[in-house]
Formats: sequence, structure tokens, C-alpha cells
Amino acid sequence: MATKTAKKKIDSKRFSAASEKIEKTRFYTVDEAIKLLKETASTKFDESIDLAIRLGVDPRQGDQNVRGTTSLPHGTGKKKTVAVLASGDAAKEAEAAGADVVGDEDLIKKIQDGWKDFDVMVASSDMAKSIGKIGRFLGPKTPNKRNGTVTDNIGDTVKEIKSAARIEYRIEKAGICHLSIGKVSFTEDQIKENFTAALDAVIRAKPAASKGRYLRTVTISSTMGPGIKLDPSDVNKAAGH
Repeated sequence: MATKTAKKKIDSKRFSAASEKIEKTRFYTVDEAIKLLKETASTKFDESIDLAIRLGVDPRQGDQNVRGTTSLPHGTGKKKTVAVLASGDAAKEAEAAGADVVGDEDLIKKIQDGWKDFDVMVASSDMAKSIGKIGRFLGPKTPNKRNGTVTDNIGDTVKEIKSAARIEYRIEKAGICHLSIGKVSFTEDQIKENFTAALDAVIRAKPAASKGRYLRTVTISSTMGPGIKLDPSDVNKAAGH
């Protein structure tokens, strides 16, 4: 019986050329990494900038969970569709803030019928009791107080999300936080300001139960580009810690 041979993954010439500019064993400063990131992004579209932070926590332990939201000073450069579960004055506030879809029982029925054509759902606090009717339909899009999508400040929340200023971060099973912090077309200063805002939020979210080094590795990359490892001490300094 013939055995199948695994196909060797071959990087594209573009990716290989970009990788050659990066020293794999070197840890770059934040400024060096951002400059290199822009130099190695060579696709025809405006790539997103991805930040991967490996943390010194055990995500299996409830007291070592890292999760929250923060706002980036220059947004992510992405457009988001926002649905709002609200009625009365809160619904009017959501509409004025630019929400794409606003409703109460009619929106609940629409979701129960299978509609999920939005990126983020926000609910006013007085509608929190109704969220249970649609939680199983929404999955991770279900509004909750922890990430600020159940709120009394509907207008400000919608504006933040629509401008793509607000991002959510959460630890994954492998102990890594993945965040999108902008676009390659941003200036170096804009990227750095977004980077430091994201890092500061993750550092401030350090659980009391976390012992030893908290920031294990920090890597930045464009959507289609190779990862660039950063110097942990310079990262802490850049984030003001």
C-alpha cells in the first residue's frame, strides 16, 4: 500500500523576502519593530496589524483569567456593524450615535429567526433580562457586562465601536492574547500609540494569582507578514510600566 508523503509548505516569494529582513533570534525595540513592520508589508491591500502576547498565566485557572476591553487612540481602521437591543430614550440615543440596527422585541424575534448580520451587539441595562432569549443564537456575540456591551451609556459605547476604537482582549487556551491594533497605512506614531494603549490594558489586567514573569513573549506582524519579536523590557518601558 502506497504511503502518502506530506507536502512541504513553501512560503511565497513575497513572504520569504520579508522574512529575510527579520533576524529570527533578535528581539527588536518597539520603534524598530514598527518600522520593520511597515517595510515588510508588501501586499496590494491595507493589511491589519496583529499583536500576539504570550502571558505567564494558566488560563485553566479561573483566578488567572485575562479579559477586558480598551480603546485605541486611533482605532483599528476597521468598520463594524452594530446592533442595539434597546427601547425608548436608549433606542433614540443608539440611533443618534449611528447604530446600524436598533430594536427590542422585534429585534429579538429577528435574531431568533436566524439573523446575525452584524459584528457587535450592545444592549441597554434595562434589556439585560431579555438577553437570555437570544444567547444561544448569538454565541460569542451575546452582550455582557464584562466587556461593556451591556451598558447605560449606549451612545458612547456605540460611537466607540463604530469608530473601531474599542477592542476586546481575552486569554486563549494556549495562554496567548491576540489583538488587532490598526492598519499598516497608519503612521509609525499612530501604530506606536495604539500598541502602547493595548499593552497597557493587558498589563493592568494582570491577575493577582499570576506569579513570575507576566509578559513572556510579544510579537507584532501584519496580516500576511512574518512575526517580529519584541524586547520585553522595551515593551514594558513603552507601555509606561
